[in-house]
Amino acid sequence: MRLMIPLPPLPEQHRIVEILDQADALRQQRRQADEISRKIAPALFYDAFGDLRRNPKHWETLELGQVAEIVSGITKGRRTSETSLREIAYLSVANVQDGHLRLDNVKRIEASEAEIERFRLMRNDLVLTEGGDPDKLGRGALWTSEMNECIHQNHVFRVRVTSPKILPTFLAALTGSEYGKAYFLSVAKKTTGIASINKTQLSAFPVVIPPLGIQERFVDAISSLNGSSVSQATSAATLGTLFQTLLHRAFDGSLTAKWREAHAQELLQEMEHQAR
Repeated sequence: MRLMIPLPPLPEQHRIVEILDQADALRQQRRQADEISRKIAPALFYDAFGDLRRNPKHWETLELGQVAEIVSGITKGRRTSETSLREIAYLSVANVQDGHLRLDNVKRIEASEAEIERFRLMRNDLVLTEGGDPDKLGRGALWTSEMNECIHQNHVFRVRVTSPKILPTFLAALTGSEYGKAYFLSVAKKTTGIASINKTQLSAFPVVIPPLGIQERFVDAISSLNGSSVSQATSAATLGTLFQTLLHRAFDGSLTAKWREAHAQELLQEMEHQAR
């Protein structure tokens, strides 16, 4: 089988490489901006509450089980006597990342109506994994009704706040902070390269309770940051599409001098706009 490769003159090749290098540099710029944004939330948390491992202001501390309902999810492959089952989406460990949810591949499972009612996720539920790499132990994120109907598997804890003293966004940040990670690591069961926590250990998690006004100001700051993150995610997706357009034209031979004069600079300008 013979493969025909478009081979423009060497000066043309250099110009094409230059355009692709500019486009890739803009993608890298977007990634760096996104990485900076991910580091802002912990800084906001520290600015608002200080080092809660020391709790210098002596705020009240209660166990998580006193301020929230904690539920382990549905077990895949379980035996059930129910005959009426229906398919529903469910969160697995892979969907729950450190501070965010990855929902590009959500699996489905058959469950009874009673199971669906018991394990259904509601807005502002905190979902936490029971195990994984030690540095990612207890990773979790808030569920904000990203899907109309979804439950969670047994390796993912659902934490639903029941106390008016605690705001879910604060609790999510607390469990994901250095304070939270230090606790989980101290109580976890550890095997080679893996650590895990159980419901009893999670229920005993010491929740420091700052005044509600301070929590509310923190939530407002996080809401603004999240709005910016959504905009950044959209920009990143647009950048990816524009880069693929240039890449496709480079390899199908249509990134010609004539096409570049008409469109390439326009695409690069749009990529520059999305990278800001």
